[in-house]
Amino acid sequence: MRQSIAALLILGALAFALSACGGKSDETAGASPAESQTASQEIVIKASNWAFDKPEYIVPKDTPVKIVLELDGGHGIKVPGTDINLGPGHTSTVVTLKAGTYDFRCSIMCGKGHNDMVSKLVVQ
Repeated sequence: MRQSIAALLILGALAFALSACGGKSDETAGASPAESQTASQEIVIKASNWAFDKPEYIVPKDTPVKIVLELDGGHGIKVPGTDINLGPGHTSTVVTLKAGTYDFRCSIMCGKGHNDMVSKLVVQ
């Protein structure tokens, strides 16, 4: 009798935990209020083994821009001074940035060339 009650309690707890894990689709997971804005432009940053496809990306200032990270391998970017934090599982965001130059690098340890994965986001 005790075993069946314990099994039911464990099953109930497991069902509750699994239902709590869902709720958001991949498109809206981690969305910030800025992501609900309509982007006027889309910037694609391609990350492959130990390199980004460009040394710098030009973005208009004070304008909603969609930043998309295309991945070939385990890479990510986090741009200091912004809300940009992309990687596997969350590869796009819409941001409005102030003028300036934002240096960024790969945010996920990706191997021997990891330290060489650097680029700039130039907002003008």
